[in-house]
Amino acid sequence: MDPVQSAVALTVREALHTLSSSEDGGHLLSTLGALKRYLSGAENPALPGEQEEFARMHFSAVLRCLVGRLSPGWLELLPNGQLEDLWASFFLEGPADQAFLVLMESIEGAAGPSFRLMKMAQLLARFLSAGRMAAVMEGQCRQLTEPAFRLLQETLLIKVVGLPDHLGNRLQRENLEAFLPQNYFPLLGEEIMRVLQAVVDSLRGGWDCSVSFLSQVLGKACVHGRQKEILGVLVPRLTALTQGSCLWQRVCWRLVECVPDRAMEALLTGLVEAASGPDVLSRLLGNLVLKSKKAQFVMTRKILFLQYRYSTPMLQSLLGYLAMDSQRRPLLGQALKELLETWGSPSAIRHAPLPQQRYISSALLICLAHLQDAELRDSQDELLASLMAGVKTRLDSSLPAVRRLGMIVAGVASARIHPDGPPLRFQYEEDELSRELLALAAPPPVADSPSEAEASPAAETPDRGSVDSGVPQAQPEGSGSDLDSDDELVPYDMSGDQELKSGKAPAYVRDCVEALTSSEDWERWEAALRALEGLIVRSPAATREVSVELAKVLLHLEEKTSVVGFEGLRQRALVAVVVTDPAPVLTLAAQELSRPGRLPPQCGSPSPTSQPSSTQAPAWRAVVQERIRSKTRRFSQRSPRRGPGAGPNEFNLVAGYFFFPLIRHFDRPLVTFDLLGEDQLVLGRLVHTLGALMYLAVNTTVAVAMGKALLEFVWTLRFHGDACGGAGPRRGLQGVGGESAPTSGEAQRHTRPAVVSLVPAREGPAPLELARPARGLCPWSTRGPPALPPWTGPPERGPEVPRREGATGAPAG
Repeated sequence: MDPVQSAVALTVREALHTLSSSEDGGHLLSTLGALKRYLSGAENPALPGEQEEFARMHFSAVLRCLVGRLSPGWLELLPNGQLEDLWASFFLEGPADQAFLVLMESIEGAAGPSFRLMKMAQLLARFLSAGRMAAVMEGQCRQLTEPAFRLLQETLLIKVVGLPDHLGNRLQRENLEAFLPQNYFPLLGEEIMRVLQAVVDSLRGGWDCSVSFLSQVLGKACVHGRQKEILGVLVPRLTALTQGSCLWQRVCWRLVECVPDRAMEALLTGLVEAASGPDVLSRLLGNLVLKSKKAQFVMTRKILFLQYRYSTPMLQSLLGYLAMDSQRRPLLGQALKELLETWGSPSAIRHAPLPQQRYISSALLICLAHLQDAELRDSQDELLASLMAGVKTRLDSSLPAVRRLGMIVAGVASARIHPDGPPLRFQYEEDELSRELLALAAPPPVADSPSEAEASPAAETPDRGSVDSGVPQAQPEGSGSDLDSDDELVPYDMSGDQELKSGKAPAYVRDCVEALTSSEDWERWEAALRALEGLIVRSPAATREVSVELAKVLLHLEEKTSVVGFEGLRQRALVAVVVTDPAPVLTLAAQELSRPGRLPPQCGSPSPTSQPSSTQAPAWRAVVQERIRSKTRRFSQRSPRRGPGAGPNEFNLVAGYFFFPLIRHFDRPLVTFDLLGEDQLVLGRLVHTLGALMYLAVNTTVAVAMGKALLEFVWTLRFHGDACGGAGPRRGLQGVGGESAPTSGEAQRHTRPAVVSLVPAREGPAPLELARPARGLCPWSTRGPPALPPWTGPPERGPEVPRREGATGAPAG
C-alpha cells in the first residue's frame, strides 16, 4: 500500500471523527485547517499526489460531514463567523463538480423548511455568483470519456439544467432571485462563454479539449424552452468572436454538431431567430445541414412546411444561409421545388390556413430571389409545370385572398423561371401585402450573397398604369393620374343595398328537390336551398312523400357556388326533414353512413369558407339597442313566463330509430369504417352519440332495451387502448345511468337539447349538448299512456365474426 495515500486516508478518518463529535471551537478550527491543506491554492499546500488522492477519494465524504454538522449552535462555537467562513471555503475552493453535487443533494434531501435548507441555498447562490459553474463545466471538457465519467456527466447535466426547477420545488415561496429561470439561464450563458474561452486558449496552447458536455447543456436548456435567455447571451458574443477568427468558427461548428438529435430542432430554431442575418448564421453553423440529417430536416422541411410562426427576417436568414455556400445551394433548389408543389397543391390550398399559405408564398419568393438564372434553367420545365398547375388551382378558388396570392406569386415566378417567354400578368389592387411580397422577390444585396454576384438582372417590370405581378415603378411627378383624381367626390351611401336576385324561389318541396339535383341555374339552386327549411315546416305532408329522396340529396349536397352560410342552411334543412319524417330518414342516414364513398368530405363539419347566413344589422341600430338596454330599469329580475307543462314525450316514438341502427353490426369491419381497428376517432364519436341518445331517452318506454344494448356495447370497450375509445364508455355508462347527472365538465356546461349528428366530422368529434330530462314529469299525460310505437325492440345482431389482430377491448364478461 502506498504510504502517502495511507497517511491521507488516516488524516481524513481522524478529521471526520473530530468533526462529528467535537464541540470545541479551537479543535474544530485546527482540524479544518489541516484538511484545507489538501485543497489547491492553500497557503501551506500538501504534495500534489496527496491533493489528487484527497480530491478523488475523500472530498465528498468531508463535504457531507460538514453538511451534517450544520446548525446555528455549531456555527457559534467560534466568534465573528470564523467557523462559517472556513466551512463555506471547502465548497467554494474545492473541486467544483463534487461541491455542486453535494450542495444539490443536501437541498433536495431536506425534509422541509429549515435553517440548514436556507443556509445551503444561500451557499449555492454564492457558488453561482463566484463563477464556480464555469469550473464545473470546464472540468468536464478536460476529462477523458470513461463509463463512470459518462454517468457523472449525465448526473451533472440534469442538475445544471434543472437547477431552477429543483430549487423552486424545495424552496417554494422562499426561493432566491438567483434561482429564477429568467436570471439563472443568462448566467449559465455567461458561464458557457467563459468555458469556451478557456477551450480556445487550451487549443492555442496545444491541449486537447472537448465541447460535448457544453453541447448537451445548451441543447437541454433549449429543449426546456429557454432559447431566448441562453442564446440571447451566446449569439451576440459568438457573432463578434467569429468575425475574424477561424478557430472560434471551428469551435462553434463543433459545439452545434455535438448537440443530440432530440435537441437539434429547439437549438436551430432559437439560433435562426437570434441570428441577425445569413452571414452570422453561416459563421455559427457552417455546413451543419450537410453533416446532420436531423438538422437538414429541420432547416429544409419543418421550418418551411410544418410551421409558420416565424417572421419574414427569419425566413430570409434561413434561406440566405442555404444560398451562401456552393455546397448548400442544391438544398435551396430542392426547397424551391417542394415549396412550389405545396403552394399549388389542391389539398394544401383547401385545408391550410391563410397565414400558412402566405408564409409558404414568402419562402417561395425568397428562394427565387437567391437562385441564379442558370440554376433555374436546369429545372425549368419541372418548375414551370408545377407553377401553371398551382396557378390554375388558386384561380379556381372561391376565396379572394387565395386568388390574390396566386396572382402575385405567379407573376413574379413566371418572370424568373421562364425569362424568355411572356410573364403572367394580373390586375389587382396594390396593398401592404402585395408590396411586401414583391419586395421579397428583389435580389439580395451583393454583400449578403457573394456567390450571386453574377446573377442575371430581375425580370422586366410592368408598365405604368396597372398594378400587376412585377415590381411597381414610381410614377414621375406631375403625371396625368393626379389630374384625373376623384378623391374630392362624396361617396354614395350603399350600406343598405341588397343584391338583386333574378331567380324566383320554389314554392313546393318537390321543386326544391328538382332544383338541388338537376338545376344549372345557380341562383335558383341557392334560392331553393334557402327556402327549403320553411317549406318543410309548412308542408309536412308533402315532405313525407319525398323525405327519403330529399334526405339523400341533402346528405350528398356539395357547396359549388360559395353560398354564404351553406353549412347552416343544409343542417337546418336536414333537421327539419328528420323531425317531419324520422323513421325512414334515420334508417337512410344509418345506411348511408356504412356505404363506401357515399358521404362527401364536408358532411358533419362546417366548411372553413362558410360564413354566417344572417345579415348583420347596421352599426347605429346596435348602438341604439345597447343604449336602450342600459337605460331600461327593471323592477323584477324574475321571468314572467311559466315553465312548460307536462305532456306526452314525443321522443318516445322515435328513440329507437335514432339508437338501434347506429349500434347494429359495430363489430363488423365495413368497407367504410373499421371501428374496432383503425377508426378509433369514429368509435369515440359513436359511443358519445349513443350515450347522448340514451340520456335523452331515459323517460321513454324503449329505454330498458336501449340501456341493455348500450351496456353490452360499452362493456366490450372498457379496456380500449385509445384515449378516444377509452373515454367513450364513461359517457355511455352515464347515459345508461338515466337520472344521474353527467360528470364530465363538457356535459355540465351544455344544457340545451340538440340534434346529434349521425355523420362523423372531419376534425374530430364535436362537443354535444346534452339535455337533462325534467324531474317529476311522466312520459305521458294523466289521461293514460299512448299506444306503444310500432317498434318491436332492438334488431337482431348479425353473426359474430373473428376480431382482427390489434382490435382493442376485452371480451364481454
